[in-house]
Amino acid sequence: MTRRYAIDTSVLVRLITGTPPDSYARCVERLSALVVSGAEIFASNQVVGEAFVAVQHHYGVAAADARSELSKALRSGLVAPLNGRAVIVALEASSGPGLFDRLIADDYTRRGLEVLTLDRRMASLPGVRQL
Repeated sequence: MTRRYAIDTSVLVRLITGTPPDSYARCVERLSALVVSGAEIFASNQVVGEAFVAVQHHYGVAAADARSELSKALRSGLVAPLNGRAVIVALEASSGPGLFDRLIADDYTRRGLEVLTLDRRMASLPGVRQL
């Protein structure tokens, strides 16, 4: 049986920033060992959103760069988005609804819920309706 793990925001932020270098190297080494042993490692939409904000606020990373680095980390082979390709698509979107709106809609629609919003831009997403 494949072992499956979920990371928290601190791990994803470390993968994005590479700092501090010793902690980054240890993180990559330990995740790599798990992956080599056949494990799967995932990041939830909440972790992706928190990391997006954290690297901007604490490390001064521009929003576009934060999206790009998150996308790279989630396609690195060490960790994957729990909700799959939809998260990568949300990170790569450059217009329309924001990242958080996309992640929120993704979580709800995966559970078969229609999303209600007052936000016109968010209402343009599939499965989302303006209230």
